[in-house]
Amino acid sequence: MNKKKLIWQLPFLVVLIVGTVIILKKQPPFRTDEGFIFGTVYKITYQSDKDLKKEIEAELKKVDNSLSPFNPNSIISHINHNEEVVLDTLFTHVFNLAHKISEETDGAFDITVAPLTNAWGFGFKKSIPLDSLTVDSLKQLIGYQKIELQNNEKIIKADERMMLDCSAIAKGFGVDIIAQLFNSKGIKNYMIDIGGEVIVNGKNPKMNAWRIGINKPIDDSLSVNQELQTILEISNVGMATSGNYRNFYYKSGKKYSHTIDPRTGYPVQHSILSSTVIARDCTTADAYATAFMVMGLDNAKAFCAKHPELEAYFICSGENGEYEIFFTEGMKKYIVHANNLK
Repeated sequence: MNKKKLIWQLPFLVVLIVGTVIILKKQPPFRTDEGFIFGTVYKITYQSDKDLKKEIEAELKKVDNSLSPFNPNSIISHINHNEEVVLDTLFTHVFNLAHKISEETDGAFDITVAPLTNAWGFGFKKSIPLDSLTVDSLKQLIGYQKIELQNNEKIIKADERMMLDCSAIAKGFGVDIIAQLFNSKGIKNYMIDIGGEVIVNGKNPKMNAWRIGINKPIDDSLSVNQELQTILEISNVGMATSGNYRNFYYKSGKKYSHTIDPRTGYPVQHSILSSTVIARDCTTADAYATAFMVMGLDNAKAFCAKHPELEAYFICSGENGEYEIFFTEGMKKYIVHANNLK
């Protein structure tokens, strides 16, 4: 009788033992790596048995060596100086994507804007005295239609004085490169943040969904303000925010922001204070966040209506110093907390 009872209980004992083993199995720890790249800070949290900081920084260095105009030995610097250089796949991927987004946004996004960005004091060269004639002259060097990637091997410029600046897309691309590294190693839980451009996947260290904040667009050139306007809960997507509240200067009582409209040659003066975009990857989100700042609210909203693959959240200047908030319908599912939403 006891033997029969033991046989009957055996399956339950097996389930109990297996369940205990699974519970006791040690999970890989979460690690956080921090550093400095692309002129900004990065913070990367990931679950892994191995410390991958050296591999992470090696990948980021590849992006820097390809796309940073501040790196005199980078591919883009050689192109800007009209020097012979062998293009890598990082550069050609970003160039082709940038060209596509330039076409879609009618030039609101344009990596040939470098001469203007430099002249206004927000680029990789010293600013110059500007008047309307100088701006008009520099505009002749701007235009994504005036530069060509020939056979993915060589850049052809309509004017050798043209220069490229991928600052509005490179950070997002760096984020995606690290995400690809993690995915190739089977890492499922991570958050990658490079200067506010973010991608998240899986769960956070508490095994909850990742929550990412959107800062209030308070003038903050020292980047010390951490007051949040909205908290989003996102996963498996890229997110980027562009704003005119950190990189700016005042001259003769007028504020000049780093977002330059390639079509007019002047810093934008729209009501949008910050533009946040969620897309399938961070490179795409980064570029469109900038494009929307250039477009202005009405055009950006119209663009999003035609592109349901993008979600956007705009903080705009309102009356009496209040913020006005606008966001796409699909953004609602990401918002878990927000201030002053109507």
